[in-house]
Amino acid sequence: MPITETAGAVERPRFVSGSLLRHVCVMAGTGAIGLIAVFAVDLINLFYISLLGEKETAAAVGFAGVVGFFHASLCIGLTIGIAAVVSRTVGAGRAMDARRIATSSLVLMTAASVVVGSGTAFFLHPALHVLGAEGETARLAQRYLAVTVHTLPLLGLGMACSALLRSIGDARRSMTVTLAAAFVTAVLDPILIFGFGLGLDGAAISAVVSRFVLAGIGLHGVMVKHRMLGRLDASQMARDARALASVAGPAVLTNLATPVGAAFVTHAIAQFGPSAVAGAATIDRLSPVAFGLVYALSGAVGPILAQNLGAGQYRRVQEGLRDSLLFMVASVAVAWLVLALGQGVLIRAFSAEGQAAELIALFCSWLAASFFFSGGLFVANASFNNLGHPLLSTFFNWGRATLGTIPFAWWGSHHGAAGVLIGQAVGSSIFGLLAVVVAFRLAAKLAQQEPSMKAPAPVLDAPVAPTSAHGDAAALATPQPVAVTGPAASAGAP
Repeated sequence: MPITETAGAVERPRFVSGSLLRHVCVMAGTGAIGLIAVFAVDLINLFYISLLGEKETAAAVGFAGVVGFFHASLCIGLTIGIAAVVSRTVGAGRAMDARRIATSSLVLMTAASVVVGSGTAFFLHPALHVLGAEGETARLAQRYLAVTVHTLPLLGLGMACSALLRSIGDARRSMTVTLAAAFVTAVLDPILIFGFGLGLDGAAISAVVSRFVLAGIGLHGVMVKHRMLGRLDASQMARDARALASVAGPAVLTNLATPVGAAFVTHAIAQFGPSAVAGAATIDRLSPVAFGLVYALSGAVGPILAQNLGAGQYRRVQEGLRDSLLFMVASVAVAWLVLALGQGVLIRAFSAEGQAAELIALFCSWLAASFFFSGGLFVANASFNNLGHPLLSTFFNWGRATLGTIPFAWWGSHHGAAGVLIGQAVGSSIFGLLAVVVAFRLAAKLAQQEPSMKAPAPVLDAPVAPTSAHGDAAALATPQPVAVTGPAASAGAP
């Protein structure tokens, strides 16, 4: 809903009343469509590249995807801070502060993504070598990334705008931002790759155009439709940055853990040849599309928990965590069934043979079940961030990416490429289960702080006292009167 003030009144936040399960379903459902669209861009690229019948080219897309995964994880981590602080500010009825922070967040996202994206261009060759890319595969991957890394700011802006739209409950428009970008890719890929005969270069150009569309539509929704942006206040930029960083800092570290683990797995699989790398690349792009609802939960749950936390409705925070996990279990069960039944179609669609086909079949038949635990980790991360314990997200994600991946994948590598994926699934499941247990304990502790006969929360469509033109960004990062430890800021993440 728009962050608007009418006659000195602030509209009531959307998530502080009504069915929590319905909020979860709507936000996750619409978020999944948009998120699937983002990941579908990579899947579509890989699909068309696989039609060329060149294993080296398909493997190059896989190696490039690992580098792109680092970039996307950085942007996702920053959007977690954006969604958390803005959602909680809206929940507290501080529309003026929310606008200013939204503006600061876009400036900070652009600056960070420019430095990281263009900076990566200087290290492409050594980075790909560390991942295990050699010869023609390494050359193709480097050529693809040389085009796409410089457009990371466009990706970051689009994702930040989508997060801002989610923070005010406009799930449909947030979905449209990413859906449009995926549509552009689906149309341009066959034209550029096959029509103009550009091959991998055509896929890179298509990715760049889709990022322009992503940023353009996102900015239109934020600036024109909802007028969410306020005046850029340079004197408050440092405070806003600290408020966002209290969540985004741990969240970035949390999200970077996943590509670190993925990089080790890619390196371990590379020793088994291009076919194995191509198979793993297909799984990496297939899983977020198949489990889009699960990936979307982390971003969907964040604003719901944050608004209720900002409004002081702590029992609804606990109920939101429970309903999110129920939704996750049902989503994984359906996706696993579809993958198991459709694995033959997928193998033929991606022209997979040999080891690639074996790995895809293994994932669809058995390894997909590990998402019951990975999904629990996603939901737990959103809970940690919104309960003022973002460092717990960092701990569990890095634990999964290191202790839950490296020794298990190393052990599995002694039994072939399939063993690497099996080891990774077992290790990540252990950390996912532990994270869920801790999340429920924290939510229960928080719920105890809300008296059973609590006075009704104030209705936010009544006039509120005006805030300072500058506001206090540091105060926005700490919901009152909840007593929490660690950085007090939050929202969920993939």
